[in-house]
Order: sequence, then C-alpha cells, then structure tokens
Amino acid sequence: MINDIPSWMGRSRLLMGEEPIEKLMKAHVLVAGLGGVGGIAAEMLVRSGIGELTIIDGDVVEETNRNRQIPALVSTNDQLKTEAMAARLLDINPELKLHIRSIYLKEEKIPETLSEKKFDYVMDCIDTLTPKVNFIYHAVKLGLPVVSSMGAGGKIDPTLMEVLDISETRHCNLAKYVRKRLIRMGIRKGVKVVFSPEYADPNRIILAPEGNPKKSLIGTISYMPAVFGCTMASVVIRDIAGISSYEPGPKKKPKNK
Repeated sequence: MINDIPSWMGRSRLLMGEEPIEKLMKAHVLVAGLGGVGGIAAEMLVRSGIGELTIIDGDVVEETNRNRQIPALVSTNDQLKTEAMAARLLDINPELKLHIRSIYLKEEKIPETLSEKKFDYVMDCIDTLTPKVNFIYHAVKLGLPVVSSMGAGGKIDPTLMEVLDISETRHCNLAKYVRKRLIRMGIRKGVKVVFSPEYADPNRIILAPEGNPKKSLIGTISYMPAVFGCTMASVVIRDIAGISSYEPGPKKKPKNK
C-alpha cells in the first residue's frame, strides 16, 4: 500500500477515497499521440495521480497547433511535443515516472512498443488512420485495456459527445474507416471509443498539402479536442480506480402555471 498520498492530491482523495488514489499512483498508462486530444489527456492523468506514464509522439510544435494543443505555446514553437509535454507534466508532479518516446509509431514498431513495459491502460490519440488502426488492433490482441479517440475535428458541440463501443459509433467518418479496417482484421467490437455523432460540415475540410501524412485538414476549435481528451482520461481513471459514475439527482418537476 502507498502510505504517502501527496498533499496536492487532497481534493482527489476527498472525492474518491484513499484506495482508488493508491491504484492510480501504482498504475502505468501509455498515451500515443500528443495533439489536441492526447496532450490534455496526458495532463489530466498526471493531475489525477497516475504514477507512471509513457508518452509517444514524433512531431514538433507548430504555430497552427496553438488554437487547440496543450504543449503549443510561442515559447515551445519547433520543440518536440514530447519534450514540451514532459516539462509541463513534471512541473505538475515531479515524482512522476515519465518515459518519453519521440517517434512516429510505424506499423512494425507497434507490437514491440506495446509489449516493452507492463501497461495498465493504453490510450490511442493518434490522428493518422493506418497507425491508429494498427495500434488498436495490437492492443486488443495483447489483451491491453484500450480507449481510442475518434474525430474531434469538424465538430463544435461538446454536449453531443459519447463513450461507446466502436461497433456502436455513427456519423463519424474516422470511426467508420477505423471500424471497417478493424472488421477486416477480425475485430468487430470490444474497443471503447470517445466520439461525436455531430455531422461535420464538408465545407470545413480541405485537402492537405503535398507531403503531409494526412489526406485532409479539418477545421477545429479549442475546446473540442480538449473535451475528447478529458473524457478519455476519465475513462482510464475510473476504470483503473474501479469507480463508476455517481447517481444523478432527480429531475426537477415542472412548476404548475
């Protein structure tokens, strides 16, 4: 048992109790992708008390990231996202056991990456289709608990977001493509995802410039990827801690006119 829950986690301890906090402090989570979704997800995990974290991303901070990505600041421009996030995360919890992989996850490296340490949970925040699908596939095959983010781009209403099995997603192009590829690989269900059924305006999507790994660029707003990332972190935190949602209060009865 962990006896020394740090004082800065006092409010989390008050909410959840000691045993769930201790489970979080013993847990090791992998976050793949540190963009708009993954950066905030990683931060929420650390602020919740996750004791060990592996972060993976091969990209650098660009000016266009500043509207939605936690590591993106004027002062961090052109830095590796992993290095910018590492400084931030260790400033939140200096006792964090942090492992940094400044790489793009290629298909052949994914099984090795998922197997090199004992992960209690893995988070797919990758925004390129092929490595995303392969990451999910190998996580499932290795029996690792996994949660995946579907498309936050092109969406503007956070109240429509849902957490469901991949087989139940709808009106999300990224989820459709991921679902089809996973089915071809023999996986029809069993993957928890965060997604929104909100229709994306096709006029807010443009072709990516030549040389970009993505086929298209989609308009985004500051809060949508953050809400996706916070929700993903909540899934991981609640699953590891063994805490379900608290019961909602009764609805107010309408007043008689």
